[in-house]
Amino acid sequence: MVRFPDPPDPLDEAFPLGDGTADGAAFAACPYCGELCEIVLDPGGGTHQEYVEDCPVCCRPWRVSATWTGSQATVTLATEDE
Repeated sequence: MVRFPDPPDPLDEAFPLGDGTADGAAFAACPYCGELCEIVLDPGGGTHQEYVEDCPVCCRPWRVSATWTGSQATVTLATEDE
């Protein structure tokens, strides 16, 4: 039996695995209570992400913005009404 290699997966080309060292977490101060909190990041979710997450200390909602440049993430938090 002759085996032929599988065709390349187009997702592998669009989203290369890289070296696996992208940021998976960041620390940022809550814009309401000022507490320094850890935010879990999803580097596989795209180079720019925006979502809402509640502060684990004061429970108020943040608008989280995460942007990746290479394997480094920049995270900003804003109040819900900003």
